Amino acid sequence: MTRVIDLRSDTVTRPSEGMRQAMAAAEVGDDVFGDDPTVIELERRAAGLSGKAAALFLPSGTMANLVAVMSHTRPGDEILLGDQSHIFQYELGGAARLAGTMTGTLTNFDDGSLDPDQVLAAARTENLHSPGSTLLCLENTHNRCGGAAVSKKATDSLAEAAHSRGLSVHLDGARIFNAAAALGISAAALAENCDSVSFCLSKGLGCPVGSVLCGSPEFISIARRNRKMLGGGMRQAGILAAAGIYAIDRNLQRLAADHENARLLADGLRELGPFRPNTPQTNIVVADVVAGRLNDWLAAFEREGILAVAFGPQRMRLVTHLDVARADIDEALSRIQRMIGAVPV
Repeated sequence: MTRVIDLRSDTVTRPSEGMRQAMAAAEVGDDVFGDDPTVIELERRAAGLSGKAAALFLPSGTMANLVAVMSHTRPGDEILLGDQSHIFQYELGGAARLAGTMTGTLTNFDDGSLDPDQVLAAARTENLHSPGSTLLCLENTHNRCGGAAVSKKATDSLAEAAHSRGLSVHLDGARIFNAAAALGISAAALAENCDSVSFCLSKGLGCPVGSVLCGSPEFISIARRNRKMLGGGMRQAGILAAAGIYAIDRNLQRLAADHENARLLADGLRELGPFRPNTPQTNIVVADVVAGRLNDWLAAFEREGILAVAFGPQRMRLVTHLDVARADIDEALSRIQRMIGAVPV
């Protein structure tokens, strides 16, 4: 059988044998009671990596973002965020439905950043007629902007604008370690002027589940209550946290290899003709289909054992990760080349 090369997302990775062994051997307690030692250790390490004083382990990035919004705001407040952000595009309106906040969207630039002047202009002071804007949400790397790594300068400028209007700042750093690797800077430096930051263990770091939300002790205390309310309080969660510790120890340094594979994939697709890919900074390739129909290409990919996802009417996304080696990129491009002429254009 043709080996499947799964490029749908970096969430499809399988835990390695070493990670499984670490999970099986994890010392556990009851995290809701606050006595799971492995969760405590993961949260300690996460806080250090993010440059924050405290951290909270959660089941998913979507829950981490929702808990952050709930913990920074009150129902009826307005949050400001990019029109291409994950919170706005892919989290089922949880900020509105569950946190009770309005969303004011700002235009994302191609590099994933926003205009600080737009933040200043959009921020509203609460009065008899208008909600108050109390939170700015940023994203790094930026998924819908092709995995763009947003610079520290851009993030700091946006945080300064938000803080000058009394807004807190939350950074959706689901792939912040990819941004750090691409920019040659620490994740803590990237999040330095943000009031909270979340990151996923289940993407580039290769864990089966989990995200961490980081911030001040006071913020994390509120976040812990909101996590419990949402059903995110886990019991012997050290089994999962052990995977996160294993990944932090072993998988941070290899992210640059995923970025190199993404560049090789994009360069190869560009040479084939029917595709116009971005020049990826990190591990996400976004390719416009310029000859033929997207669905025909995706179906042909699948027949050849390559999995990708639609990312717009004529756009696909392909993501490299630790289960995709350099040889897999070469093999994928070879298979795609064989499709040329077989897919109607």
